[in-house]
Amino acid sequence: MPEIKVRPNGPLLVSSDTVTVVDKDGKSYATTGPTIALCRCGASANKPFCDGAHNAAGFTDDATAPE
Repeated sequence: MPEIKVRPNGPLLVSSDTVTVVDKDGKSYATTGPTIALCRCGASANKPFCDGAHNAAGFTDDATAPE
């Protein structure tokens, strides 16, 4: 089963054997590796994937799951 972790002030980490990301136009991006990082800050030059731009952008968000 996929697991999604919210990194404080960073991306969403999605862990699963296989992950397919589908963009707004229906284009699929097959991913490799057990974990991918998805941008939450909007500053990545490689959207929807995180490229670390949140650091320079000063992105802050300690999102937590509701109880």
